[in-house]
Amino acid sequence: MYPFTYLFGLLYLLGCARPPSLPFVRQSTARAIGGMSSGKIVCVTGGSGYIASWLVKLLLQRGYTVRDLDDPKKTEHLRALDGAAERLHLFKANILEENSFDAGIEGCDGVFHTASSFYQAVTDPQAELLGPAVKGILNVLASCKKVSIKRVVVTSSMAAVEYNGRPRTPDVVVDDTWFSSPEICEQDKQWYVLSKTLAEDAAWKFAKENAIDIVTINPAMVIGPLLLPTLNTSAVAILNLINGSTSYPNASFGWVNVKDVAMAHILAFEVPSASGRYCLVERVVHYSELVRIIRELYPSLPVPEKCADDKPFVPIYQVSKEKYKSLGLDYTPIETSIKETIESLEENFVNFLSF
Repeated sequence: MYPFTYLFGLLYLLGCARPPSLPFVRQSTARAIGGMSSGKIVCVTGGSGYIASWLVKLLLQRGYTVRDLDDPKKTEHLRALDGAAERLHLFKANILEENSFDAGIEGCDGVFHTASSFYQAVTDPQAELLGPAVKGILNVLASCKKVSIKRVVVTSSMAAVEYNGRPRTPDVVVDDTWFSSPEICEQDKQWYVLSKTLAEDAAWKFAKENAIDIVTINPAMVIGPLLLPTLNTSAVAILNLINGSTSYPNASFGWVNVKDVAMAHILAFEVPSASGRYCLVERVVHYSELVRIIRELYPSLPVPEKCADDKPFVPIYQVSKEKYKSLGLDYTPIETSIKETIESLEENFVNFLSF
């Protein structure tokens, strides 16, 4: 048994009033959605995840109807969303089981595949990360192929973009033409990075061979308000900086607001001209800059004063914003994202705080 059961929420965001062919009740919506017909039907895998929870929230706000998952522990935060009582309906699907998504995807116009697993330490990379990542996305795409889904939006990661040995310095601009190197990932034992790289590569190959229209969303470290009852990896990174750590890592990462990521998913589905990969990074900053921002926002918080080592700071770099802005979107400033994250931690995770 893997550390996760790989039973992910399968959310059906419906705008259809026709009689169902499946044993589920489909409800109608009355509102046009961003230029798209309210009759569009989409499903979301991994609906109880951090990004997917915001995706569901925004889809509900835009008038979609969403199916519910009978799993109170994972979906209680979704049930509390506005519109959830009338239009939230989730069901379970085993992402590692072939044909598991067939019935749910049938009749949909689009699919959002957000389901993924993240482990910082694994004992069997192939069984715990690599195999499930590739098999999961291929199972979903195979179900999409059977019913000619019009578009699939895949949640990938900047991990699948920038781990390739190329220099990343202040004058370098990373864009959607960059791909991580599986060989370098394996050599450096970057198993999560490798899992995202292999999964995205498998998705593009399957899409090309089977004429499926896919778009990938490749966010960096995702922060912002937390809808989940548990902490995600990026929120933990911020929590560690305000919770008594004596030093900060010598590392530079890209950061992006979760609401921006969720909206990019929606517009990647709704905008007909959307295509390819979308690298989502508002700004790349060193941890020392994160500490400075937090100190300015919250002077009383106990942020670390020194770096974890005496080496030169890992340089920052740039990430192109051109494709993201082509969707008609602007990024939330990192200062706002950090503020929203800390406010969310203080409101919902007080037991994790030592101050």
